[in-house]
Amino acid sequence: MPRSTGLNPYSVHPGVLTTQAWVQALPEKTGRSLEEWIRLVQEEGPPAEKERRDWLKAEHKMGTNSAWWIAERSLGKGEEAGDPETYLKAALEYVDAMFSGPKAALRPIYDALLDLGLSIGPDVKACPCQTIVPLYRHHVFTQIKPTTRTRVDFGFALKNTPATGRLLDTGGFAKKDRITHRIPISSVAEIDEEVRRWLKVAYEIDA
Repeated sequence: MPRSTGLNPYSVHPGVLTTQAWVQALPEKTGRSLEEWIRLVQEEGPPAEKERRDWLKAEHKMGTNSAWWIAERSLGKGEEAGDPETYLKAALEYVDAMFSGPKAALRPIYDALLDLGLSIGPDVKACPCQTIVPLYRHHVFTQIKPTTRTRVDFGFALKNTPATGRLLDTGGFAKKDRITHRIPISSVAEIDEEVRRWLKVAYEIDA
């Protein structure tokens, strides 16, 4: 999961690297490269994305994930899912979109939490998605989510740790979710020692 360089604080999402490996294995596994699959879908498949997914699964025995991505790429979408450079550009756009409009006032909170998360250890990487920004060590150990117009939830992977103080149990442990707890934050001033302590605990659990 390479760290980005320059002014971009983000790193390539592990899913992008998984997709890259899948693309490289396509010719051996299916007899066609990604480009050949895209051309086949465009020439012989139905016009709509959902129908193309169904067609790939029914006619060519594609798995759901493979059919989904090939159908998406055949319509000129989803390139960031398999190209590190494109993903890093998209990551900046994801964050800008998340903290725009009604949620623009939350951007200082996000920036402070991102800086804090990246400072907790040299192996921490932030890999934005469209609605959350997860931070990884070996796995996701914390995430930043603009939940409402006035609140950012700082989530933690703390397993079955009892919730105390401002730390809230999300029910994630029982549901086998990665994020099990959160601290709601409505101002930069609320990023205090309690927040830092739980961040460090989550980081150390993922050692």
